[in-house]
Amino acid sequence: MVKSMTGFGRSQVIDSGYQVSCEIKSVNHRFLDFYIRLSRRYNILEERIKEEAKKYAQRGRLEISINIEKVGESARNIKLDKELAMAYYNYLKELAEKLNISQEIKVVDLFRLPEVFSLQDEKEDLEVVWNVLQQSIETAMNSMVEMRCKEGQNLAADILKRNAFILSLVEKLEARNPDVALEYSDKLRKRISELIPHEAFDEHRIIQEAAIFADKANITEEIVRLKSHVGHLSDLVASGETIGRKCDFLVQEMFREINTIASKANDLAMSQVVVEAKAELEKIREQLQNIE
Repeated sequence: MVKSMTGFGRSQVIDSGYQVSCEIKSVNHRFLDFYIRLSRRYNILEERIKEEAKKYAQRGRLEISINIEKVGESARNIKLDKELAMAYYNYLKELAEKLNISQEIKVVDLFRLPEVFSLQDEKEDLEVVWNVLQQSIETAMNSMVEMRCKEGQNLAADILKRNAFILSLVEKLEARNPDVALEYSDKLRKRISELIPHEAFDEHRIIQEAAIFADKANITEEIVRLKSHVGHLSDLVASGETIGRKCDFLVQEMFREINTIASKANDLAMSQVVVEAKAELEKIREQLQNIE
């Protein structure tokens, strides 16, 4: 299925004592590019996040925002330095005796002293964190892919419609091509008749000039290749593969053929058809910029 490169997905998973929220925004990019917002303490998981995301996207810039929180019981422990607390207590008691002041010392007073206690986080099992995070990424990515598929279907339908119209224009050029040489020879004969007497006509010379012109203006090869490219583009879009870059290259080839026709066609009607075809090709190229 044809996919757009624009999409959005969001998820929240609570499991194994963790709450993981994930938001993924996808925009156009020539290749697959990542911008990940993640707490520093989990930076070690960044490469695994990228590898997981690659399962769902081949092109586009993925902006991934992840928030990981511990839930349930507190995972922080208090570490008490008893020897330091006793040392503080003895020095304070000694100081109070020397200064002849009250020796009343409360436990909370000791806790306020430097380095008597500290908060320590329990050592985390990153595999547990990753299992929850992976679930969140999977849900968000599936949501994003669903959006990309819906938009991709609309883009594919538009491209196929424009491609079919281009084929009809190519057929007009093909039908017009034989008449160009005939009209040129008639115009040439008429101009010569206006300049010189009829008896001085060199019909063979006129036929020769018309043949030379017909050879230069012949667009049969370009028409054949252009029809082939139109068919190939339809097949690629119908294939449902990752087609963005292939189609972009194919459209460049179509532009090359149509430009060659424009340079060869010394005919107003054909030039008008060429302009229409180029306008449609440009619209297709714009649409392809958003296809994976």
